Amino acid sequence: MKEKHPKDTFIVMSELVLPNDTNTLGNLMGGRLMHWMDIAAAIAAQKHCNCPVVTASVDNVSFANPIKLGNLLTIEAKLTRSFNTSMEVFLRVWGEDLSAQYKYLSNEAYLTFVALDPNGRPRKVPELIPETEEEKKFYDGALRRRQLRLVLGGKMKTEDAGELRALFVKE
Repeated sequence: MKEKHPKDTFIVMSELVLPNDTNTLGNLMGGRLMHWMDIAAAIAAQKHCNCPVVTASVDNVSFANPIKLGNLLTIEAKLTRSFNTSMEVFLRVWGEDLSAQYKYLSNEAYLTFVALDPNGRPRKVPELIPETEEEKKFYDGALRRRQLRLVLGGKMKTEDAGELRALFVKE
């Protein structure tokens, strides 16, 4: 299985925010945004493993700035790290008022996906090799984020979370 690089998984997805996408305040509904984020992240993950994927977890999604009716939404997604059968994807969501020529960050998030074999069982994914300094920082942080997800999800004991041990266990 040939390793890949984060740039191989990078995708950009854009949507125009229409009336059916907004709430009564004229802001993009959070659920609609999360739907689009899930699609963008899944595409990035599939580019890495070349097989179907399922969403395993969504980390904290905070909405820093609303995206208004008529604005352009742009989602950038790429892998930060791959593990055995799972992959972490980082997303950055931008809003853009095209008439005012103003682009702004709406939110960022991490989503985790698991690759599936033809029988719907988890399958091994290629190694991800970071190249830039930013990619290396995301890669290093991914192990801590993974351990935190597993601890919070009850799938790892706090004492087994090596990178986070000091947060949970008194020495």
